[in-house]
Amino acid sequence: MSSLVNGRIVVDEPILKVNCTLGEGPLYDPVTATLHFVDIVERKVHHFDTINTTLTTDLYDVPVTSIVLRRNGVGLAGTTARGFALLNVDGSVEYLAQPLPEEHVPFTRFNDGACDARGRYIAGTVYSPAHGIPGKMYMYDPENKLCTTVDEGPFTDSNGLGFSPDEKILYFTDSFRNVIYMYDYDVQNGSLSNRRPFVEATALGYRGYCDGLCVDTDGGVWSARWGDSRVCRFTSSGAVDLEIFFPKVLNVTSCCFGGPGNDQLYVTSARCGAIDSTESDLQSTYADSGYLFVVNLAGKYKGRSRHSFAG
Repeated sequence: MSSLVNGRIVVDEPILKVNCTLGEGPLYDPVTATLHFVDIVERKVHHFDTINTTLTTDLYDVPVTSIVLRRNGVGLAGTTARGFALLNVDGSVEYLAQPLPEEHVPFTRFNDGACDARGRYIAGTVYSPAHGIPGKMYMYDPENKLCTTVDEGPFTDSNGLGFSPDEKILYFTDSFRNVIYMYDYDVQNGSLSNRRPFVEATALGYRGYCDGLCVDTDGGVWSARWGDSRVCRFTSSGAVDLEIFFPKVLNVTSCCFGGPGNDQLYVTSARCGAIDSTESDLQSTYADSGYLFVVNLAGKYKGRSRHSFAG
């Protein structure tokens, strides 16, 4: 159930009680009407049939941190903790690039990622301040099979990525700085420049952190908020004009549009930090943490589909 009052939608019932430790990376496939999403900690990729409301799950030997559809229509590609890979349903991966230095692997990993309109895969890593390892942004280009560092950062937890409707702006989240950046993006050659803040959420008075995001056809940026029980819609100028509040979820992790009209917002969440807490009050207040939600935005907003991978 959800209701809209004064620019806020309240969602109090999940669509799927899936109990994700760290649910992330929702991805809708319009051909099969399947919502794919990951549980990073549990090394799972879930596949939710939105028509029959059935769930199947693939278990991997390594954490899968983001996923994308493949342009050839066969399976998924993704980032694991170590790099860019093709994902097989038997739980194996075929690596395309593992750019992390071996000595950094125990202390950092890839996190969120997305493809541009040409099918290049862009993804970021998380920092380890204790070991002097910054988060960075990488790009894997399947045309020349080349992986490059496209921004040395330093970032904290590299997170939600998305593109403006004209493909000229790349949005990128630095979670623990509570900032969404924007870059000028040249889709023809895959180059980005002029990084500057798009949203500085702390200055807007929000607690918690910016997490995953998606973009609608009007250029609105929908940002999930870890530790803040909500998704915020930012206009293309960076102003908040809508909040979706999940009163029984602490850590809202990511979102994507889907459904036949691309006007349903699917939202993932995490149990960790809430249900796994030793505080009974936290557990009871945020009892739906880790579940999957959907918000019907028909007649109000329409989303942009995520780009597929060209490899």
